[in-house]
Amino acid sequence: MTPAGHLLPGACAAVAPAPEPQVRAALAPRGTLRVGVYPGSPTSLVRDLKTGKTAGIALDLGQALGRQLGVPVDVVEFGRPAQVLDALKAGQVDFTFTNASESRARDMDFTPPLVRLELGYLVPVGSHIAAVTDVDCPGVRVGVSQGSTSQGTLGRQFKSAAIVPTSSLKQAQELLQRRQIDAFATNKGILFEMSDELPGMHILDGRWGLEHLAIAIPKGREAGLTFLRQFAQEARTSGLLQSAVTRSGLRGTVPIN
Repeated sequence: MTPAGHLLPGACAAVAPAPEPQVRAALAPRGTLRVGVYPGSPTSLVRDLKTGKTAGIALDLGQALGRQLGVPVDVVEFGRPAQVLDALKAGQVDFTFTNASESRARDMDFTPPLVRLELGYLVPVGSHIAAVTDVDCPGVRVGVSQGSTSQGTLGRQFKSAAIVPTSSLKQAQELLQRRQIDAFATNKGILFEMSDELPGMHILDGRWGLEHLAIAIPKGREAGLTFLRQFAQEARTSGLLQSAVTRSGLRGTVPIN
């Protein structure tokens, strides 16, 4: 983990002006910036099992925002994305990086999107599912993370395939290995991480959608939004965002114009 007082490789020393006291109070009301993350996704938190080193866009941007606010950073780890979002809505964490969907915008405030990611499927090699268009068929079982955007979106789109919610990415991997699901659906950043750990699995060509990922904070903190949006914009132009993407090893991105 990068300590709050240290810079990421390639990051600029400052990506936004010093905040007013009311901005600091809005974004870190307890005097500590609580950053919500979950393991297994480069957009949130990944851990090198050999070295123990961590990376992730939520992690790195949270550390950088903590430096800008002049407050300590507390990284709060959850098992899956839905738990991070529940904690954010409840004000139990102050910051995360997630898909800025229309439904989520009712419960939290977002910066403009910083990363676009393709949504896809991970399937066993030799599967009868050879293309994205083969998935929504009778008898096909598609794993999704419990409470995820994928669960809601595919639940509305599918006419024939069955959705199987999973409690964690680890469980999803086990279900794929046991052939208890035929595919797992999420963004390709996560799918590439999973395929690295699962010999005999591959990601289908094509996509079934896009995620537009942005910084998210709880509702009711409008005094900090202008500062946060400036921080996000300057993270793009300063190289801070690209440094976080590179460190995390994120794959499956689509350029934002």
